[in-house]
Amino acid sequence: MRDFSWRYFTLTGDIDAYLLYKKHEQMLADRRQPDVEEDDTEGNGPES
Repeated sequence: MRDFSWRYFTLTGDIDAYLLYKKHEQMLADRRQPDVEEDDTEGNGPES
């Protein structure tokens, strides 16, 4: 899907094809990143 949307964009200049390409890239990047909890600042760290 990624290759098709990129090729279609380069041949036609269709912005929707480019946006689809970027969305697919972002989905792949999100899958590669491990899940990290963001609530790690509520006093769980070492005391000074």
